Amino acid sequence: MMSHTGESLASEERSVGEAFIAAFGPARVRRGVSLAPMTTFKTGGAADWFLETAAPGDIVRAVRACREVGLPLTVLGSGSNVLVGGRGVRGLVVRMWHGRVATLGPGVVRADAGLSLNGLVRWTVNHGLAGLERWAGMPGTVGGALCGNAHFRGTLIGDQVLAVDVVDGEGSVRQLDSEAMGFGYDTSRLQTTDEVALSATFSVTLGAEGALRAIARESLSYRKQTQPLTARSAGCIFQNPDPAVDDIPVGIPPSAGELIDRAGLKGRRAGHAQVSLVHGNFIVSDGRASPGEIRDLIEGCRETVRDHFGITLRDEIIYRGEF
Repeated sequence: MMSHTGESLASEERSVGEAFIAAFGPARVRRGVSLAPMTTFKTGGAADWFLETAAPGDIVRAVRACREVGLPLTVLGSGSNVLVGGRGVRGLVVRMWHGRVATLGPGVVRADAGLSLNGLVRWTVNHGLAGLERWAGMPGTVGGALCGNAHFRGTLIGDQVLAVDVVDGEGSVRQLDSEAMGFGYDTSRLQTTDEVALSATFSVTLGAEGALRAIARESLSYRKQTQPLTARSAGCIFQNPDPAVDDIPVGIPPSAGELIDRAGLKGRRAGHAQVSLVHGNFIVSDGRASPGEIRDLIEGCRETVRDHFGITLRDEIIYRGEF
């Protein structure tokens, strides 16, 4: 005979399943899906429940369904800039891996949050619209770039944003202008609220397609020369230190990669994870690194830099799930 606890768990599972079936039909929400193949590190545990979106409205329905049954919701985009714990992620994981883009009028482009940033760049370049071409080669989605206010060579993507449509934890949708987004270096309000980006509008100008392609190629070439793009990594691990907050030693630039390099950490290993020899702010996997090994190496780098320079590096990478 099933125990009372077992009966309760089975009843809760049926309720959750029924809520998801009501929202998405009988086949779209799946149980126990491994998240490792969906991350750039290619490691990590499984999602209790998993949904891949087809349109922004799916996000809204997912938020409302999770609220109805009391489950946490975790959003995953392209899987870059994230480390998933080996014990997996509780609740529902929604993979925003879709997206459309269109012009709304002169100088305004709207993109779904699940669109890849590279997809947005290609579209604007092909349509002779300038302003986003320097983001060529940047991994991740539009939503991820908005959440972390992605930066490249001193430029923040938030500078191009006019407005963002978001859904909050209650399932209500509203539009926030750029100022309300609270954009800062590597930050936005999305990191401290329960809101999820659905789409964004960007400011663009007319440009010559050939010139835009040249800028995009130069940006991609720079990334290839300075970053281990062919290795399994998650992008930059730490934020660069802030000269206004951190006491950076004289003669050292405000760069996390430079601090890691000068601390002698390039090539440092923890199991199958290694600090990249190409760029100190990248950790790479040989294909076998566990989430625990990667996290141990991250913490080891943080501790060594603190011991050498008195600076505590802040995470740019995002942790998801249980380790």
